[in-house]
Amino acid sequence: MKRVYEEDKKIEGKDFSTFGLAVGEYEGCTFENCNFAAPNLSDIHFFECTFSNCNLSNAVMNQTILREVQFINCKLLGIKFDQCNSFLFSPVFENCLLQYASFYRLKIKQTRFINCNAIETDFTEADATEVVFDNTNLALAIFEQTNLQKTDFRTAMNYQINPSNNIIKQAKFSWPELKGLLSELQIEIE
Repeated sequence: MKRVYEEDKKIEGKDFSTFGLAVGEYEGCTFENCNFAAPNLSDIHFFECTFSNCNLSNAVMNQTILREVQFINCKLLGIKFDQCNSFLFSPVFENCLLQYASFYRLKIKQTRFINCNAIETDFTEADATEVVFDNTNLALAIFEQTNLQKTDFRTAMNYQINPSNNIIKQAKFSWPELKGLLSELQIEIE
């Protein structure tokens, strides 16, 4: 199958949920108001692309490359980002719905989650060094054996992190959400 190459193209209002997106490389492209719900996006390479107001829920991303990709106001329910190609994985998430997503064992160093809803998102065994969770809801998110060194939780909310089961050296927290770090100790905080 021939791979396509698209550069600096604006794709707006397309529905890729039935036929998917052509396999290939997309560089500097902008996808606005597109529906990618449940298609196979495997082995597609996105370089410096922006997805704005798109629905990518349950999309399959086996070996998909996301290098310097921005997701703005996107619906990303159930995405298994851990199946993406981890080389140069560097997305930014802003105002996104990331419920039930998975970053299991993925290197997400310096990734930014800005005003996101990441309820029940799995960060198990991820390298989340220097990640910023800016005003992000992490209710029921899973942090198990996760490297959270220098990670910024100062404006994050509803997280629960067991300090004895994760690496939290030099991570940043603020009160009153700090109680989510102490809940595993089963102490009362008033």
